[in-house]
Amino acid sequence: MLEHSPVTVPLAELLPQLKAEGYAVLDAATVAQWAQHPLNELTALVPDWEGMPEDAYLKDGGHYRLRRHSCFVFENDQLALAPARAHWQSLSYNALHGGMQRWFEPMHTQTIQLPVWLDLLSAFARTAADLHHSSHPNNTVTRWCIEAHQFRIDTKDGIGRPTPEGAHRDGVDLVGVFMINRQHVKGGETRVFDAMGTSGQRFTLSESWSLLLLDDARVIHETTPIQPAQPGGYRDTLVLTCRAGRFQGE
Repeated sequence: MLEHSPVTVPLAELLPQLKAEGYAVLDAATVAQWAQHPLNELTALVPDWEGMPEDAYLKDGGHYRLRRHSCFVFENDQLALAPARAHWQSLSYNALHGGMQRWFEPMHTQTIQLPVWLDLLSAFARTAADLHHSSHPNNTVTRWCIEAHQFRIDTKDGIGRPTPEGAHRDGVDLVGVFMINRQHVKGGETRVFDAMGTSGQRFTLSESWSLLLLDDARVIHETTPIQPAQPGGYRDTLVLTCRAGRFQGE
């Protein structure tokens, strides 16, 4: 299948694009500008995706997903690590894996203490606040709850599914999908649909540290399965979700 590159926007057009279309894509250079760190400081995080533990909760019986998960709170313009907690989604948002407490190994301590990590997540929370300012009058929301998921989808068994739950929303205010690394795979096309209509876009994220941002209330998203183009193929992403006020919970 022919791969379609996404249309990216400069930083000045990020919020207008999110407000108009419900999603926006930034190239790696713009992500570095957004995070206020040089790109080489972002790429220095890439080795963290090696040696991650396997996701033990896949209901399709697969062994293609490796992951780590940590939570953070952005409040009073400061980011802090939150106490460890299970990842939980309702069945209305995740029909496959919803309604269950899923505990994952946390991200490496040395990573989440780096200035580039703190500023990356802070930029994400500020974008959520700017996007949803009008829906929270008088600036009443000052606490943003962020979940960070490191994913590796591999093809050692022939196929890997980045979104085994299919097209979905996450039940949050903002979603960010960073392409970290894509090696020796085909497929993995990202699809974004209007949650209230029939329009949609499809493209393949391939540039390391490019970013897809999604206004979760307005769009549904999925990524198609990957297959090996050569032995050892995999797709690494960092997925951030941001929710006003509190984390998702039962």
